[in-house]
Amino acid sequence: MLRRLGCIVLAGAAALVLLIGGNFYWGWTSNGPAQQELSIVIPGGSSLARAAQVLEDEGAISSAGSFLNRARVFGSDDPIKAGEFIIPAGASNAQILSILQGSDVVLRMVTVPEGMPSILVQEKLMREPLLTGEVPVPEEGSLLPESYSFERGEKRIAVMLRMQKAMQDTIAELWPQRSPDTVVNTPQEAITLAAIVEKETGKASERRMIAGVYSNRIRKGMMLQADPTIIYPITRGKPLGRRIRQSEIADVNDYNTYAMTGLPKGPITNPGRASIEAVLNPARTEALYFVADGTGGHVFANTLADHNRNVEKWFALRRARGEM
Repeated sequence: MLRRLGCIVLAGAAALVLLIGGNFYWGWTSNGPAQQELSIVIPGGSSLARAAQVLEDEGAISSAGSFLNRARVFGSDDPIKAGEFIIPAGASNAQILSILQGSDVVLRMVTVPEGMPSILVQEKLMREPLLTGEVPVPEEGSLLPESYSFERGEKRIAVMLRMQKAMQDTIAELWPQRSPDTVVNTPQEAITLAAIVEKETGKASERRMIAGVYSNRIRKGMMLQADPTIIYPITRGKPLGRRIRQSEIADVNDYNTYAMTGLPKGPITNPGRASIEAVLNPARTEALYFVADGTGGHVFANTLADHNRNVEKWFALRRARGEM
């Protein structure tokens, strides 16, 4: 009788262990408490315990302690990532750990278009609500126009430093590949001339030709006479919003290429990779002049007489459009 009773007790204990163990595993794989999709930010350097507390505070799991206990038994030993994660509604503990250990960090993007001046880049970074901290206006020409990923809560200065590092890497790559035809003597001069090319044309097919014209002018000691260099000292790259005045064309400063020969003091914007490449490998041309052709591009001329005829055609087109 005692023997039978002992067997019953053992069987009951075994069943209880199985029941507890089953519930323990069920708590790992069953739906979690989140009623809707959650955005969770795990700070850099967080341990699993710290991440578990963040998950509990945000309502993704019921208990940080229970999550940790189950993760130690059923989870992978892979490290968790830092960053922003999207936790689906009802995600189980097992799903959540897999998300934190995987490559599903939410990456957000900020884009700097080619030819965006530094003051506008700074304003763009300051308007991004998911970034933090202050950022100064960076040095003109120091940023590479491109799309950059960032994480929620990242410092604005960190994003700006990545933009500057990208420009440094790009010029370090392109400078050794420069053509003997280039007229620039330093990487900084390349960025300065590329910034003018960037502002003078929006057509990719014209960049090398524009660079060729300016290269010819520099070789001959002619003024570059680039309109954007008149505007830069006035607005620091922002749109002027009106026509250039004669007094501004005649103004003598370190940027106005209508009042000086050679390159301006520094870049007037942040040029893209293609404009830098154009300056380092300009088109071989005899052209010294260009003017808009009314289609978004330009018409080029080797002589002043031909250029003046092209200008007249451009003015006639503008008058016909009611722009003059």
